[in-house]
Amino acid sequence: MKSIKQPVLSVSRGAGRLTAGARVLPSFLISGAQRCGTTSLYRALAQHPLLLKPVLHKGVHYFDTAYWRGLSWYRGHFPLRVGTSLLTRRFGARPQAFESSPYYLFHPLAGERIAADLPGVKLIVLVRDPVERACSAHAHELARGYETESSFEYALELEDTRLAGAEESLRARPHSVHHSHQHHAYLARGRYAAQLDRLEPLFGRERILVLDSHRFFAAPEQAYDRVLDFLGVPRIGYPAFERHNGRALPRPLPESVRRALRDRFEEDDARLVRWLGGEPSWR
Repeated sequence: MKSIKQPVLSVSRGAGRLTAGARVLPSFLISGAQRCGTTSLYRALAQHPLLLKPVLHKGVHYFDTAYWRGLSWYRGHFPLRVGTSLLTRRFGARPQAFESSPYYLFHPLAGERIAADLPGVKLIVLVRDPVERACSAHAHELARGYETESSFEYALELEDTRLAGAEESLRARPHSVHHSHQHHAYLARGRYAAQLDRLEPLFGRERILVLDSHRFFAAPEQAYDRVLDFLGVPRIGYPAFERHNGRALPRPLPESVRRALRDRFEEDDARLVRWLGGEPSWR
């Protein structure tokens, strides 16, 4: 199957690049955080007739790991303008293209690149109990083969060493990738407020919507309506809400470890209150 799929993707990308000038760019991005329900939200939004997902796949990862490919390559992933014009006439509202790449929130250069290339774009960020997120991320990276340490606790011990100098390296060599920064930042990615504060000067508070993923899954219709209002898109019924990409943990996290980690996130969680408009659900 893979041998067939790759040539098809290559042909599709090539066609997209050739017609890039006739395609739309995204109006909003689901920019993270990883393992916080981004796929579930993406698939729910993609069911709305005026919200247009990428032609090929959910996450383009242009602004983090593929920026060297250029804006024409990126534009080639999105629908043709002629199709959006038809939708405008049908529904009386402008369609909006979007994608979801959860590494955008954490990558030190992604925000600056997005702000430069997509003026006026809006960002949607989902956050989750950072301890649960860290556990889920470790299980996810382990299953995908990007993590070699089966012990979550030991992987946390290694994190500072693995990430040492990573941001400096990515800034010094803008088109490079850093394996551990992308795949081993279990605690660092859960410090959401620090990442959001970095984006605020670039986009303004009014163009960033932060959702608590626990509340999204508990009351998806309410969260969905908030997103549509944020985007200025008319409500046309509700999609089928489903959980995607869930992954069972290999073993329960010891309560003593959980408490210690929650203490480490306490300060950042407190700073998250102003983004959520209240206490995070896990606090």
